[in-house]
Amino acid sequence: MIRIITSFVLCLLLWWSGITPALADVTDYFQERQLFNHVWQLVQHAYVDPTFNHHDWGKVRKEFANRKLESREQTYAAIKEMLALLGDPFTRLLPPEEFRSMQTSTNGSLSGVGLHIATDPERQTLVVISPVEGSPADKAGIRPLDRILAIDGVPTKDLTLDECADRMRGPAGTDVTILVEREGEPPFSLTLTRAIISVNPVISKLDKSNGKNIGYLRLTQFNANAPRDMAKAIENLEAQGAEGYILDLRGNPGGLLDVAINVARLWLDEGVVVYTIDRQGIEEAYTVEENNQALTHDPLVVLVDKGSASASEVLAGALHDNQRAKLVGEKTYGKGSIQSLFELEDGAGLAVTIAHYETPSHKNINKVGLEPDIAVKLSHPLQREELATPQDEQYAQAVALLTS
Repeated sequence: MIRIITSFVLCLLLWWSGITPALADVTDYFQERQLFNHVWQLVQHAYVDPTFNHHDWGKVRKEFANRKLESREQTYAAIKEMLALLGDPFTRLLPPEEFRSMQTSTNGSLSGVGLHIATDPERQTLVVISPVEGSPADKAGIRPLDRILAIDGVPTKDLTLDECADRMRGPAGTDVTILVEREGEPPFSLTLTRAIISVNPVISKLDKSNGKNIGYLRLTQFNANAPRDMAKAIENLEAQGAEGYILDLRGNPGGLLDVAINVARLWLDEGVVVYTIDRQGIEEAYTVEENNQALTHDPLVVLVDKGSASASEVLAGALHDNQRAKLVGEKTYGKGSIQSLFELEDGAGLAVTIAHYETPSHKNINKVGLEPDIAVKLSHPLQREELATPQDEQYAQAVALLTS
């Protein structure tokens, strides 16, 4: 018995003197493994495609089980490699800084150069959905569908979407140089100075120059402030005697789905706003609440272009399919998937595509887009100050519809 106790004391001394770091390593290993498994489980339970892009998701987990995950960087790399198997650029890991930035953006402000970007899976390039109005990228003349070939000399084809975003972020006042490719032009470099960007989602004015009072509303982003600001703008224009409206969604890359639904309800008395279809094929209809009253019944035209994406397409599709508005401009971007954001234990986030949506007429616009009722291609790229002026042919066509 004495021997046993002595041996036990010896083991304790060894543990305190030299084995603590090893146990710490084991703890770190389990923390990293736990984070990886958490992401795997979220995708397992929520991802819209039950075939996981024709991968056996259980087998995928086993294939990564023997990976050495000794640091957060290794774990993030493994997670990104696993998510890449889905072939879905919108299901992605958001490191803590990026996740905080996204949350801040949806709450009404953001920081950086002001670019909404995506990966073009067909050409494997970084493409601009739209610049944020008034941002450094906007002032430099970046346009929707411009392609960014390099960031500070690093080719974007070698980077993930998140890595591209990280390289364009940084303290306000610092510079980043991007190599831009535009259709019909040789690549050119731009140096942008990063800034803190406050996003005002709604810009409005009353246009009295065409013999009719036309309320112009430009919605730049579907953040948390958008429904409130849109309602205030409509009420203000109604008080000024607006007789028709132009809702400008050009260059709006989208945002929160519930915000798009709430904005649609400002214009509709009844009807379906959007259908969502989950991984089981179960359809859910988001409708206008019973006894809802639109803020105005005046004629409405919606302006769209190739930079109108996601929530913009939900709103445009809802107003069009409910015969509330005509669409004027160019075909929209064509993003018909819905993502949910999950916060991870280390402050990072995970965006997972959980459903697809269809317009009220059951049109799936993913990779297709919405076709306008009246197609109008601009003769030249508009400067910000030319929007909603006689130099804006799409706006002029919308005015013609409302005044004829």
